[in-house]
Amino acid sequence: MEIQKISAGALIAVSVTGIFLTMLTAGVLTANQTVLSEGIVSAVGVGVYTNYECTKNCTNIDWGAIDPGNSTTKTIYIKNTGNIPVILSLTSTNWEPSNASTCLTLTWNRENYLLAAGNSMSARLTLAASSNADNITEFSFDVVVTGTQQ
Repeated sequence: MEIQKISAGALIAVSVTGIFLTMLTAGVLTANQTVLSEGIVSAVGVGVYTNYECTKNCTNIDWGAIDPGNSTTKTIYIKNTGNIPVILSLTSTNWEPSNASTCLTLTWNRENYLLAAGNSMSARLTLAASSNADNITEFSFDVVVTGTQQ
């Protein structure tokens, strides 16, 4: 009988999955319900990055778990990659489930901000779950950052 070796990566994946499922089960047994999500980020007229140097594209945001009535904030970096100033705006689309947008609110601190050509800056996105968000257990949505010519 031959014994097969399990790769370290597979062992780590199984361990992480087990820990995640244990944490998820423990969360269900408490009075609080957490909201799990992951969002996709797209940009129009600007670059969106995960680092200050604006070298690592931001393609998704893992919001983690949010208890109803609470919020979480993530920092991204916006760069005007064009040669004229742009006005920044933020929208969210493709909510799954579709009713998640009624109890989750996405805001940021850079709405209508004028970003000069070639400049970059940080932006704080905040996702808030209303107190009646306890019927949402998982969700996803797209974050769209737009730079519009002035």
